[in-house]
This record gives sequence, C-alpha cells and structure tokens, in this order.
Amino acid sequence: MKHVRTAPVMVSALLAGVLFGFGLAWSTMVRPEAILSFLLLHDMGLLLVMGGAAGTVLLAYRLLPRLFARPLFGLGWAKHPSPFNRRILAGSALFGVGWGLSGVCPGPALAGLGVGNWPLLWVVGGILLGAWIEGRFFEKD
Repeated sequence: MKHVRTAPVMVSALLAGVLFGFGLAWSTMVRPEAILSFLLLHDMGLLLVMGGAAGTVLLAYRLLPRLFARPLFGLGWAKHPSPFNRRILAGSALFGVGWGLSGVCPGPALAGLGVGNWPLLWVVGGILLGAWIEGRFFEKD
C-alpha cells in the first residue's frame, strides 16, 4: 500500500509523538528507577499505565475502521501480520534483557532525553547500534 507524505501527516505524527512523550514523562516511565521498581514488583503503578495504553489501542484498532471508511491522512486501512518465529523470540528476549538492564525501552529513552535525563544517551546509542547490527548482519526472512 502506498504511503501519503503530506504536511498534515507530518504535523499529526509530530503532535502524536509530543503527546506520547508527555504521557511517558507524566507517568514516570522516563525514569529508569521507576521502571526497575516495577520490574522488581515493588511498584505496580506502571501496570495501570500500560494497561490503560493497551486498552486504548485495542479500542482504537477495533472501532476506528468501523467508524471511518479510511484513515484521516491515509489511503486505506491495512493489516501488517508478523510471523511468529525464532527471530521474534530471540529479539523479544534481547529486548527484555535490555529493558531490564537499562530500565527503559526505546520510547521512554527518547522521551527521557527530552526531559534532560542525559545518561539515557547510552541507552539510545545501544538501541541504534543494535538496530544497525540487525540490519547489517542478519538476513531478512
């Protein structure tokens, strides 16, 4: 399916990113110590944040295609099925290890930079290095 790259699409993506980053900062998901406390089962408040986000996405994915014939800035609704294979399992495990070691995943790492948490530059560097290694050395299925 073709992608539409217009100013309204870019502005809406920017606004969505700002809203997402604000939500991550407000929920303290940009603080590695808050994430590690959650992963150690000491503070389960972030479970409500993730549950609320997952519920919102579930509703949006189920309801929006029924309410609108096509996306506001797109050509049509599409599905992107992903295969369940060894690469998915290995990548998920590696992601989990990185999340546990650093205390953040990619979205909160970038949002954390936005609030001045500069040690997260190491995390973002690791994310970029991992993405480069995957793209350079591992063939696509």
